[in-house]
Amino acid sequence: MKKYDGVNQAMLDRFATRPGRKALLPELSDKAQVALMCRMLVREGWDDHIAGHITYRLPNGNILTNPWELAWSELTASDIVTLDPKGNVIEGEWNVTPAIGLHLQLHAMRPDAHVVIHNHPHYSGIWACMQRVPPVYDQASAYCGVELPLYNEYEGTFENEATSMSAVEALGDAKWALLANHGSLVVGKDLRQAHLRAITLEWRSKRAYQVELGGGGTPLSDEEVNKVSIADDNGFPFIWEAMARKELRLDPNLVE
Repeated sequence: MKKYDGVNQAMLDRFATRPGRKALLPELSDKAQVALMCRMLVREGWDDHIAGHITYRLPNGNILTNPWELAWSELTASDIVTLDPKGNVIEGEWNVTPAIGLHLQLHAMRPDAHVVIHNHPHYSGIWACMQRVPPVYDQASAYCGVELPLYNEYEGTFENEATSMSAVEALGDAKWALLANHGSLVVGKDLRQAHLRAITLEWRSKRAYQVELGGGGTPLSDEEVNKVSIADDNGFPFIWEAMARKELRLDPNLVE
């Protein structure tokens, strides 16, 4: 059985579903979860002032997203904007980024992509600007596998529909990508999965950058990466809740 730090998946599943245990998080609205995601990712390096956008497609087809005017670090649940599948605002007091088309196209072409995250993170942004894919040097960098596409046809920002569509087509069925001279893109079936992918991408990029600054090292082989990668679609058990609790301790009002 696959193991994470010596704990097999069956054991993790049992702990994750064991009845009678204390709830790891209070009940949260969809909007509160999107606001939490923004706050959580800021601490992981996904923080370029007011740049970046997260979309979360609901079961009814509507889409939740962060507003254009506010930084991820200040968002609350009440700031989250609701869009229809075509990108029209149907609820909310703020505007939406002109680059939302990239997300709408991804949601339309990828039935599995209920969450789309784009920003200009610190370390993965460095690798994107170098037009290089960071090697995998440690276990935490390996959680989401080896393959990391690099989309290297920079044509400007994503307000242009043809530009964003070319990025969508280049992504294919990948879980994430580096956008050359631009930033990073992550998709997921839900917020938990997308969160793990986003933090793993930034950790992998940071660790690889540090190793290169230290004089270089030996990356893990693809075989080793596959041994420690997390095949479970629900992501690493408990990490979403732990990071969410951290944000709630710092600002309990963000869910309002």
